[in-house]
Amino acid sequence: MQIGIIGAGNIGGNLTRRLTALGHKVFVANSRGPHTLTALAEETGATAVPVAEAVRDAEIVVVAIPVKAVPDLPAGLLDAAADGVAVIDTGNYYPRERDGRIAEIEDEGITESRWTQRRLGHPVIKAFNGTYAQDLLDRTRPAGDPERIAVPVAGDDEEAKRKVRALIDELGFDTVDAGGLDDSWRQQPGTPVYGLRAGVEDVTKALAEASPDRRPEFRG
Repeated sequence: MQIGIIGAGNIGGNLTRRLTALGHKVFVANSRGPHTLTALAEETGATAVPVAEAVRDAEIVVVAIPVKAVPDLPAGLLDAAADGVAVIDTGNYYPRERDGRIAEIEDEGITESRWTQRRLGHPVIKAFNGTYAQDLLDRTRPAGDPERIAVPVAGDDEEAKRKVRALIDELGFDTVDAGGLDDSWRQQPGTPVYGLRAGVEDVTKALAEASPDRRPEFRG
């Protein structure tokens, strides 16, 4: 597939490494420009491009940037993507450490990914937000391996969710359907599943045990 990755930090960078290794055509971008991604492009074979070019004709787009940076993305960014593009949101809202207070999240009680979806103007699928970046390289396992980690996946677009879950399986992880985007609070920072390295059964249990009350350290 053709995949666009916006953000080349820990998650975006390691997804670039894995997806190119699997034979996908990857275009990667960051806020500082393609000249800062030369080393990653040379290492992986991905193509470093400006943000607007990363999504052009992409079948899957990964948004792996700080929440506070989402509004800075170009308006209509996803208009140039392929029909039926699935957009993965890996982001987390850290109001005290990084993002500042976002009123819609705090006052309306919407999920972080619902807020991101509003900014992008396109449905998103929440995944990888609680995954350790190094695990994308070191903890991949074939299907059926008892040590295979499961990744929760939430979103409203069932076809996009199916596409994302298939990609995650190809990457070497199981998935658990975590419901719609309004249910994605179950995998936000501070919940039992966040950062959990476990299989399908334990991830399912952790999602069920989550509380909708945002912990104080994750409130602005």
